[in-house]
Amino acid sequence: MKFVTVKHMDEVLVGLVNPDETRVLLLNRAEEIRSGNRIFPKSLTECISLGDEFISKVNDLLIWAESQGQTEELYISLEEVNLLAPIPRPQKNIFCVGKNYTEHAIEMGSADDIPEHIMVFTKAPTTVIGPDEPVLSHRDVTDQLDYEGELAVIIGKKGRAIKQEEALDYVFGYSIINDVTARDLQSRHKQFFIGKSLDTTCPFGPWIVHKSVIPNPNALDIETRINGEVRQSSSTKNLIFSIEEIISVLSRGMTLEPGDIIATGTPAGVGKGYKPPKFLKPGDEMEIRIEKIGTLENLVEK
Repeated sequence: MKFVTVKHMDEVLVGLVNPDETRVLLLNRAEEIRSGNRIFPKSLTECISLGDEFISKVNDLLIWAESQGQTEELYISLEEVNLLAPIPRPQKNIFCVGKNYTEHAIEMGSADDIPEHIMVFTKAPTTVIGPDEPVLSHRDVTDQLDYEGELAVIIGKKGRAIKQEEALDYVFGYSIINDVTARDLQSRHKQFFIGKSLDTTCPFGPWIVHKSVIPNPNALDIETRINGEVRQSSSTKNLIFSIEEIISVLSRGMTLEPGDIIATGTPAGVGKGYKPPKFLKPGDEMEIRIEKIGTLENLVEK
């Protein structure tokens, strides 16, 4: 199941993309046709908070919708909606893991920079944009804008002191994040928050794939292309700290909640890692593909 947030006829709605990724079932619109009622919350975060009840209701609606045939009355073309970030405005900062691939840690410094413990920083909620939305070039504050393709984990239920062996039970699903970074600001301020939190620097989407589709998130191919050129190519099997360990460490003494987003780190091949560096330029096309999820595409504004 691929969950989306879309804007249709000036209304923001939660939907489910069909398997060939051409149409979307708008949950409340379909339920209203079926029963005359709108039973689903308005935001995907609220839907996720319902836990298994939400998935059960979606499955029930999906069985009914498929029995009706994929008619235009029920399924709207993706071209007719504006695809937003799955969670357009997160309730918290996005949790981000730094230097979580060995080769990326080395390209950003040396073998001495491979972390022994998980490095965590955050991005402000105001950074989030959806697929195909432009990333501001921020030429007034940076000339070292960089890309970072990452697997995103979306938490599905509240938990603290989560054991590694139970960590995936707390996941709702997975998506893609481009952790766009101003490298010069990151270096100048000696910390990550400002350089990671410029407006529009967290493209997110195009949807959230439910965890039932991805039983092992630690074995997904990930690739980033800039203007068609492959810059990053790896697999989450190369993560230094697994998804389970990340969730467990974050939850030690800190409560994780439904809708929390974790960006799990980027592989080698970022612009700063090249000699000379290949920083983003106005008009650059960014594509991040992750196996079993899809492709997130965004342009840097001209």
